[in-house]
Amino acid sequence: MFVDNVKITIESGSGGHGNISFRREKYVPNGGPDGGDGGNGGDVVFVADSSINTLADFRYKKVFRAEAGENGGGSKCKGKRGEDLILKVPVGTLIRYEWETDETGSPGGLVMADLKTSGERRVLAKGGRGGRGNQHFATPSRQAPKFSEDGKPGKSYRVTLELKLIADVGIIGFPNAGKSTLLSRVTKATPKIASYQFTTLSPNLGVVRNDIRDFVLADIPGLIEGASEGVGLGFDFLRHIERTRVLLHVVDAARLEDDLTPLEAVEKINAELAAFNPKLAERLQIIAANKSDLAPDEEYIEELQKFAAEKGWQVFLISAATNTGIDALMRGVAETLLNAPDAEDFEPDYETYFEPAREEEFIRIEKVKDGLYSVEGPGIERLLGYTNMADERGFAFFQRYMRERGIIARLEELGIEENDTVQLYEFEFDYWK
Repeated sequence: MFVDNVKITIESGSGGHGNISFRREKYVPNGGPDGGDGGNGGDVVFVADSSINTLADFRYKKVFRAEAGENGGGSKCKGKRGEDLILKVPVGTLIRYEWETDETGSPGGLVMADLKTSGERRVLAKGGRGGRGNQHFATPSRQAPKFSEDGKPGKSYRVTLELKLIADVGIIGFPNAGKSTLLSRVTKATPKIASYQFTTLSPNLGVVRNDIRDFVLADIPGLIEGASEGVGLGFDFLRHIERTRVLLHVVDAARLEDDLTPLEAVEKINAELAAFNPKLAERLQIIAANKSDLAPDEEYIEELQKFAAEKGWQVFLISAATNTGIDALMRGVAETLLNAPDAEDFEPDYETYFEPAREEEFIRIEKVKDGLYSVEGPGIERLLGYTNMADERGFAFFQRYMRERGIIARLEELGIEENDTVQLYEFEFDYWK
């Protein structure tokens, strides 16, 4: 089955915890701290593979996790790094980070990666850093630290994988306009052909060879009105022509399509393209007036040619069934490709939104409700990671940090009272003067 759109969750591995250990050997009764560091967690890596042409491997399994790093050991032994998780996807896969744009829960998607080349690799979820062992926290005044650093948790993202075909030319038009027949005539592709709507349920690719230049031609499932809103096979069709450089618009010139003239059919399809992505309406088009051997109405053809001339498009009268005009059409397409703009690139923009640079001194202090306050910030998070709150000296160091950074003063400005609760990530403390 052809699968071109799936939603999955990816999780990188968490870092292993640092170890609390002291050197204890014969004749070395007072050895120093030798707790080893935890290993880093494994990354989630996507790789474009030209031997894969569908996202079917992601249809049923929805959560993919990399391996966590191992905890550190004694004698300065570092934990093993977690294995990376390699996910192979078809060339042309676009990966979006799923998020909610507002309180209504409207879906949004920021581009994380656009894998257009075979063998291209992208690390999309970096493994958590391993925690440091207690050997790193020894100082002249603190020679036997009884705390270590916990490993950082891995990253978890909900992502959408979208397969957008890599093709130079996309064939568009209503169902039964003759798109699949045309593809079968000019390439070695063998699409299923029948006289009912949506015979083509998945895209078909073929290579056209001529003396001007070879190019890849894609036959996509036919459009109907409302496709830009998901009607029929709308989204399943439209995403695949976003990468194409030229659109080959096949229209039935021998009969009215849903009581539409050939020109009206072309305008209806272009309206759907513009509604889905305004850039598609600006894409170069070549119109193939198919079934021209069945005595089409000359008035309709002239109307279509006048419209195309105003747009700067070419019109070719063809018959895919009898192979009439096909060679001239393919030469016209090849010549147009010589000067056509490059395909659209989907530049990654996710770093700006959910991987922002974190300011070292940023601390957010707020009153959640009466009796409950919250304190967050990168420095606070790191402090909690390597401070042993059960150790008297560690807790004293934590209290001193809170006062020196002005956190206690700010809490008092917000009206904190004795016995109120202060949340610092997963920790909760009662406030006392």
